Amino acid sequence: MTDKALRTEALLKAIEERILILDGAMGTMIQRLGFSEEDYRGTRFADIEQDVKGNNDLLCLTQADAIARIHREYLDAGADIIETNTFNSTKVSQADYNMEELVYELNYEAARIAREEADKKTAETPDRPRFVAGAVGPTSRTASISPDVNNPGYRNVTFEELYDNYYEAVKGLAEGGSDIILIETIFDTLNAKAAIYATEQFFIDEGYALPIMISGTITDASGRTLSGQTAEAFLYSVQHCKPLSIGFNCALGADALRPYIEELSEKANCYVSAHPNAGLPNEFGEYDQTDEEMAAIVETFAQSNSINIIGGCCGSTPEHIAAIARHVSKYPARKIPTIEPKVRLSGLEAFVADENTLFINVGERTNVTGSRRFLRLIKDEQFDEALDVARDQVENGAQIIDINMDEGMLESASAMATFLNLIASEPDISRVPIMVDSSKWEVIEKGLRHIQGKAVVNSISLKEGEEQFVKHAKACMRYGAAVVVMAFDEQGQADTFERKIEICKRSYDVLVGLGMPPSDIIFDPNIFAVATGIDEHNNYAVDFIEATRWIKENLPHANISGGVSNVSFSFRGNDAVREAIHSVFLYHAIKAGMNMGIVNPGQLVIYDEIDPELKERVEDVVMNTRDDATDRLLEIADKFKGTGGEKQVENLEWRELPVNKRLEHALVKGITTFIVDDTEEARQQAARPIEVIEGPLMDGMNVVGDLFGAGKMFLPQVVKSARVMKQAVAHLIPYIEAEKSGKAQSKGKILMATAKGDVHDIGKNIVGVVLQCNNYEVIDLGVMVPADKIIAAAKEHNVDVIGVSGLITPSLDEMVHVAKEIQRDGL
Repeated sequence: MTDKALRTEALLKAIEERILILDGAMGTMIQRLGFSEEDYRGTRFADIEQDVKGNNDLLCLTQADAIARIHREYLDAGADIIETNTFNSTKVSQADYNMEELVYELNYEAARIAREEADKKTAETPDRPRFVAGAVGPTSRTASISPDVNNPGYRNVTFEELYDNYYEAVKGLAEGGSDIILIETIFDTLNAKAAIYATEQFFIDEGYALPIMISGTITDASGRTLSGQTAEAFLYSVQHCKPLSIGFNCALGADALRPYIEELSEKANCYVSAHPNAGLPNEFGEYDQTDEEMAAIVETFAQSNSINIIGGCCGSTPEHIAAIARHVSKYPARKIPTIEPKVRLSGLEAFVADENTLFINVGERTNVTGSRRFLRLIKDEQFDEALDVARDQVENGAQIIDINMDEGMLESASAMATFLNLIASEPDISRVPIMVDSSKWEVIEKGLRHIQGKAVVNSISLKEGEEQFVKHAKACMRYGAAVVVMAFDEQGQADTFERKIEICKRSYDVLVGLGMPPSDIIFDPNIFAVATGIDEHNNYAVDFIEATRWIKENLPHANISGGVSNVSFSFRGNDAVREAIHSVFLYHAIKAGMNMGIVNPGQLVIYDEIDPELKERVEDVVMNTRDDATDRLLEIADKFKGTGGEKQVENLEWRELPVNKRLEHALVKGITTFIVDDTEEARQQAARPIEVIEGPLMDGMNVVGDLFGAGKMFLPQVVKSARVMKQAVAHLIPYIEAEKSGKAQSKGKILMATAKGDVHDIGKNIVGVVLQCNNYEVIDLGVMVPADKIIAAAKEHNVDVIGVSGLITPSLDEMVHVAKEIQRDGL
């Protein structure tokens, strides 16, 4: 076994046994030394023209003894892991000093110096070996954000350039003697993904691997990285490299960092690290937090069993590290939790499909092959309007947006890159995960190099043989993407139940054998058109549904998707019949286990709202229950032509219903056209405006809930219902406020918030209105609110009651966490 392998084995043994101590700030210690410009230059660079003072990494070449002493001080203080002095040792960063040619040497020498000091300390304490983390900094550029406010699509660095930077740095660090590659202070996850890709490529080239540590930076109280990701979204974006640890460092002091470390602790399937700053800097840029103050806060990380590796960042010194080592030594290290396999994706925010997620809606309109309008906008470079198409999909309930640029008149790879760059500058769009859709691998790969979140690739298949399938699958894994796998092999597309399950089983075995998590596998067993008049096509929908059922039962944790509009293709031009076919097909496919699909949210009719005659005949077609099913549907199809889609609003017979029933109809159908007029009419009939909310509006939402629970409404339709409800409540609020203003003094203060990780607020908002009508003062913090903000606001406003709202199951866990934090804080 090589020395590297022996040290890796010792590291893995140590991290299982105890909390490991990382060192503190190299920059803080260098600053203490007060080096002059001449000291930085040394003899080697005495005559160069440019100033180099501040290039701390250069000191590994000109003041190596001083860097070694700093390492030694941290080791003596109790550090198990010391970081190399290489935060800026990449070409991009060294270009500021015109020293790009030194990058490999800087990394190699820094690692060599640290290696020597770690080995000396290990020799003193053979039962406690010490390790070197080769530090890879974030560079001074960001691949996800434009530096030009007037040109959001512009980038001053590419994935490819970052890859080259990181590869050279990692090569020097590894060959100089590092035990770990530490990709740290990540403010842009796309930069980190380029670093991961380069690191893994170096390991492939050299035939060995070192453990990887990943450490991001939460930049401020928003709880997000500089490029906008939440802690959970960051986790899902980088955990594909199976790192030794994931954590956070810099920007925040330990107290502010703690909730994000605790979140990682609950959700990470690897070890967790933290090296916070020694508090926040004062007006002179100095850190005043004492070693004991910092250590006392860090001790709470260990008490809550949240960490495996702990150290310090800016402002921390050997004194801080010694105090931290003393305070955490009595606590056991965190055990890696068992993480249930689920679809876990990310844009700026995390998307997790839990038991409440019956169906994941993939928006289809940002696809040039499926939308003539979108194609025209892209061809004409009308990108603002093209972005509106994507925004509309997200607002209408798409949880993932599918982007396809495959068109003969487009430079597809360039168009994909441009549009993804623009989306990255639109948080209301980029909060959801992206599906990169193309039949050309080069376009898919180009897309993956422009996405910081965990994306979905659509698609790969066995059609070019197993060797190419494996090559593409491995690349998707290295970019951290989930994959849609088409039921397609060397013989062609699967069109029967037997062929579908044969290809899916073969693909599954190959992918799982490569190490792909089964929950990252999304099968598309091919949805083909029914009712074409060709008898061989009559069972296509049934074959898909039964293949779905078989996959769910036999290929654990795999997912099933498909292009739903394909099933109705033979009725193109007749929207009403197509929508009915989609709804009936989804009703049965979802029950069988289909949990994802490419759907236009605006073209889904509610299953129970389909005309009974039309539904009966569509059921016969979709489920192939009669030989004459197609003929029978054709007999009545023209009767419904022109009544589908948005034109349903034109049938105004429901306007003759009593106002309460009109409100119910509008909520179920998602119709906003008349909602303000109807709400006003209901208000005038009610004794108090609150009665409209508590009566007809809630009655209507109860109907929506019943239909959703029975699988007869789908999430995009529920989102539309929610929008109608919000408009109705918004109309009533001024009247409720006016009524409230003449009432007696408040009965008490109630703080309300939607739990962190959850954006659902309809229930919270309605409860808030009801409470205010009953003379309570309500302080509403909005959605996605972390525990620390809830507690801070509760103290600031001296509230009597805290109410935390949520819809999705993980919110229950977050509520438990909030309660624990309230208790811990002594409220």
